Amino acid sequence: MEKREYRGYRDLKVYQLAYKLAMEIFEITKSFPKEEKYSLTDQIRRSSRSITANIAEAWQKRLYPKTFISKIIDAAGEAGETQVWLNFSLNCGYMAKEKSDYFIESYDEVNRMLFGMVEKPDRFEMKIRKK
Repeated sequence: MEKREYRGYRDLKVYQLAYKLAMEIFEITKSFPKEEKYSLTDQIRRSSRSITANIAEAWQKRLYPKTFISKIIDAAGEAGETQVWLNFSLNCGYMAKEKSDYFIESYDEVNRMLFGMVEKPDRFEMKIRKK
């Protein structure tokens, strides 16, 4: 398989998808009850945003493969946490089943991409240019 050239983390499909989902979660949580502002709403927003932040941090640390992998696994962990909050959102009646299913399936796709990065970290390796 040929190695793709990435200019930055914003070029990664997984980053783009996770960012899009975080923004969609931000919008849908605007309709959550006010009493959930400092619990469920805050938690789901934080975990969904943390995925993209961990991907960006991993990208900056890709000179060190073990650190890169660790940060990508952190991003996957945040995706899992987001799915838990989505389950609570559905079961508390704050989100329609169709929307919840869309998010759950989308985060499954995010995790597939993240674990693909873990399996082949050399595709994202930073090369040091020598003069």
